[in-house]
Amino acid sequence: MQYTLLDIERCDLEIKSNKIRHHTELNGEERLIVRRGQPFSVTLHLKPGSQEFTPGETSFTLICVMYSAGPLPREESDTKVSFGLSDSTVEAEWSASATPGPSGNTVSVSISSSPNAPIGVYSLTLDQEGQKTSLGDFTLLYNPWCPRDAVYMSSETKRQEYVLAQHGLIYRGTHKRNKGTPWNFGQFEPGILDICFKILDENPKFVSNADQDCCARRNPIYVTRVLSAMINSNNDRGVLVGEWYDFEGGVHPTDWIGSGDILQQWAESGPVSFGQCWVFAAVECTVSRALGIPCRVVTNFESAHDANANLVIENIYDENGEDISEGDSIWNFHVWVDSWMTRPDLGSDYDGWQASDPTPQEESEGVFCCGPVPLKAIKEGELTKKYDAPFVFAEVNADVVNLIRMSNGEDVMFSSSTKSVGRNISTKAVGLDERHDITHQYKYPEGTEEERKVYEKAQHHNKLQKKGEEPGLHLKIKLAKNMVIGSDFEVHAVLRNNCMVARTCNFMLFANAVGYNGKRGESCGFSPLLAPHGLEERLPLKLKYTRYGSLITSDRLIQLVAITMDKQTRSYHKAEKTIVLDEPDIEIKLVGEATVNQPMTAELLLLNPLPEPLEDCSFTVEGVGLTDGKPITLKIEAVGPKEEAKTSVDFTPSSAGSSVLLVNFRSNKLKNIRSFINITVQE
Repeated sequence: MQYTLLDIERCDLEIKSNKIRHHTELNGEERLIVRRGQPFSVTLHLKPGSQEFTPGETSFTLICVMYSAGPLPREESDTKVSFGLSDSTVEAEWSASATPGPSGNTVSVSISSSPNAPIGVYSLTLDQEGQKTSLGDFTLLYNPWCPRDAVYMSSETKRQEYVLAQHGLIYRGTHKRNKGTPWNFGQFEPGILDICFKILDENPKFVSNADQDCCARRNPIYVTRVLSAMINSNNDRGVLVGEWYDFEGGVHPTDWIGSGDILQQWAESGPVSFGQCWVFAAVECTVSRALGIPCRVVTNFESAHDANANLVIENIYDENGEDISEGDSIWNFHVWVDSWMTRPDLGSDYDGWQASDPTPQEESEGVFCCGPVPLKAIKEGELTKKYDAPFVFAEVNADVVNLIRMSNGEDVMFSSSTKSVGRNISTKAVGLDERHDITHQYKYPEGTEEERKVYEKAQHHNKLQKKGEEPGLHLKIKLAKNMVIGSDFEVHAVLRNNCMVARTCNFMLFANAVGYNGKRGESCGFSPLLAPHGLEERLPLKLKYTRYGSLITSDRLIQLVAITMDKQTRSYHKAEKTIVLDEPDIEIKLVGEATVNQPMTAELLLLNPLPEPLEDCSFTVEGVGLTDGKPITLKIEAVGPKEEAKTSVDFTPSSAGSSVLLVNFRSNKLKNIRSFINITVQE
């Protein structure tokens, strides 16, 4: 059949209306960004005198080609698709329909992509019997609003939080004393989406086989695993260099307040120095949300690093109480991400949240990456499920044994715990600036029959015998009420003897600076007491700023360990607590109305709590739609002891709606002091 050919003058991609329908309007760039499995419309404008479009008499083929697939895109890989007109679009596959415009010189074309199409940037070409007309380009993302998409999420409030929210809170500290650190994800800031695809294009799997890699981008499981490897730079030109000790030549991890600056730097000059777990996780969250994968940042307090994969953390001490452990550790907190998707490779029981971790800890299949693994598999102890279930299970549910290594080399167990790992697993609440506890999604309540059954199922190869501690002696640590950085305060170890007979013990209380990853630093206090024998003994330890101030990290953590040895029974007891020193508050006062394109001011104030001056002081502020996509840093003069650090910053909001202004203060003595204020910008 001979069809009438259209003489096309131009194509209108209807960018604004399509982006509203596809929930991509927050991406302010003038380009067509749509989500898969959902129709979008373009309008063909015909040249004067062209034949009008008549259904049944006019037809054409549309060709979509994925740019990243290189010079040889293939229909077998779905990196090139061709499809003709139908009476209506079919949302289960690539399809198109067309209707004439009211004036006769336009044609409205509705195009629907497959909900299983690879994500990426595509060219759109119209073919009329070999006569090809380029209509433009479009970017295709995952679609949490499409029930046929693997990332479909049914709740609109959760989609707003886990896909569209550009700021959030990342919880840090200890399980008893934690605080949400504000973070700008900024996934819709100009240039970020292109950088996200650049990350995919530079992963080693793409370099070795671009066709296979691009085809696999249909699958969020594959993409999430690639991101887990590419956010760190251990095996490739990934985004961030991890560092926990020497920060010379880079940015201290606590100084970052958003992902955008990191991603921009990586795109310009390669791996960025430096990151730690919350930075790695925040950047992966930004990239996942930008690509359309619902994602949340998760903090696990008392997080185990099981180096020998036996699901047991073995803390080993010498006879003087010094920690001589060999690989295993417990981090005060560790941060990763959960991403939402189906798991057709495992079965529908494992659909939903999947944990993945971009912090380089252990290799998986020869690469520093971890996950995605279903939370359901972790909770049920199904450690054969992909990917890396044993490592994540141990992070949240390992048992802990404490051993004394005797002078003859023998290890003697003096206590154990089944409840100390995986405490108060936290994420930001949906729609609220509050902590949401999701521990129940990772494991059954500690000590319950279900939790022990799961552990035994996961640990059936573990041959360590558990021994209980000697009954009758109870050891605990008491903290002061106000422990503000810069102050001196006293802590106590309390040993109570509930036995019927007196006990003679050695009794020691140690204080060490400690990093959030559990790495112990130098001693900042020690108090011994030989041969206590009463019903209750209190061992005090004065912690002075002059001693701990130069030793603690920017996390402001001090680890207390009390150890006692019963001389008659030669049994050991241990108590442990980690102090998070309180930080000063940043006061933020807004001056002027928050209106688009109208300048306003934020006045910033912080009281120096230290008994010494602060030097190299600066405030950094950043806000999506507030600071033009970049942080603003203002340096100020030295601040004396107990004096105020003050400045003001001018900025001009560029877009209407709700946003958050993040503020970070740093100096030579005080770092990682953060605050934020919500701002509603009017048109």
